[in-house]
Amino acid sequence: MKSKKKIVLAYSGGLDTSIILKWLQENYDAEVIAYTADVGQEMDKKKIINNAKKLGVKNIIINDLKDVFVKDYVYPMIRGHALYEGTYLLGTSIARPLIAKDQVRIAKKFKAFAVSHGSTGKGNDQVRFELGYYYFAPKIKVIAPWRIWTMNSRSDLIKYAKKNKIPIPKDKKGAPPFSVDDNLFHTSTEGKALENPKSFAPEFIYQRTISPEKAPNKSSFVTINFKNGDPYGINGKKTSPAKLLEKLNQLAGKNGIGRVDLVENRFIGIKSRGVYETPGGTLLLHAHRAIESVTLDKETMHKKDEIMPRYAELIYNGYWFSKERFKLQKIIDNKRNKVNGSVKLKLYKGNITIYSRLTKSNKEKFKNFLLGKTDVLIGTHSIIKNQDVLKKASLLVVDEEHRFGVKDKEKIIEVSPRCNFLSMSATPIPRTLQFALSGIRNISTLLTAPVERRPITVSYTHLRAHETKANLVCRLLR
Repeated sequence: MKSKKKIVLAYSGGLDTSIILKWLQENYDAEVIAYTADVGQEMDKKKIINNAKKLGVKNIIINDLKDVFVKDYVYPMIRGHALYEGTYLLGTSIARPLIAKDQVRIAKKFKAFAVSHGSTGKGNDQVRFELGYYYFAPKIKVIAPWRIWTMNSRSDLIKYAKKNKIPIPKDKKGAPPFSVDDNLFHTSTEGKALENPKSFAPEFIYQRTISPEKAPNKSSFVTINFKNGDPYGINGKKTSPAKLLEKLNQLAGKNGIGRVDLVENRFIGIKSRGVYETPGGTLLLHAHRAIESVTLDKETMHKKDEIMPRYAELIYNGYWFSKERFKLQKIIDNKRNKVNGSVKLKLYKGNITIYSRLTKSNKEKFKNFLLGKTDVLIGTHSIIKNQDVLKKASLLVVDEEHRFGVKDKEKIIEVSPRCNFLSMSATPIPRTLQFALSGIRNISTLLTAPVERRPITVSYTHLRAHETKANLVCRLLR
């Protein structure tokens, strides 16, 4: 006996995808495999299995992709500081490529001739899913029921469900006031309750954050630890990517952090209002920018900011697996090996404050300063003449910036290759030193002095008494 053709359906267990499942069985005379990707959404596995079995499904697959989702999709996007139209953290957009990839893997495993999804014909998700399908299986057939069937309204769906004895939840009998899509990274809400941009979003639509007004009156603190550009722990404790994001979601959510109300420009050309909640992701974005501020050079940071809008747009439009996105990711990750350390955040009523930044290089430099092992050389342009002293310095702070040309700086590097260099103009020497210690430098900074130390004092020794404001060697003492 010839076996039936197979279709792998992205199945949620809800009314819409249950109707699609039955419709596929009827119209394609095919065995439908129900596939669910667990990317951290609110889901009832028993309900999914029971609803699929009632429709005669033999193969029901639920794959836990939460760690893969965070590690291989969310984290690279955070490294790129991706914000679509300056606001949206792309929570829905970033999940679709992974779901599509794994759905195709299942289709190949079962030798299915087609894959199917429940996205409508007016949204972005149809594009995101199908670009993913075709990237991994260029010849596979894609079935998008909402674009080809004759059912055009909620009442049509209800009639079809009743006819085929598909259970109809009470809240699905009328047109819903809003629809929700969620995963571990975010929750998006859209629909009738939000269609009028003049109206304020009602509080009852929020799923995972409380309003800032109702947040605790006491600040919360959290430290996020980074290695090679990715978070790996909270408050010094290493944890898996999924659990890390889950903990940050809880902490930020209870402090009213991560809400965005946006009227966005969809890929297909229409405007749509959505309310997005990305509590943990908002903390990660702030913390990652903060750790890069003390580990990356200006040119690298500015280049990342320059390409970010295009990078975000590619993700939003579904081009995660495109050559252009891969190319931009290489630029973004060019110096990620330098992004190591920790950032402490202060959370209070919807606000995030950078409390401190700490890198290993900062810590070592401060340790040397406090132990009196580091020479700081301060002076004017004439400092380059005193090479014997210059060789001993690990930090050079100079005035008269306008007099320092490229050749002068190259000479300093040649004489003292390990010397960090900061030039300031028209600044008194003590003030220049103060700037250096507060981190306004073009090399890795001295931003986070241990708070338990006593204040640093400075003693000055003149090399040449007759030189004005020049050639002073300072040793920092405790």
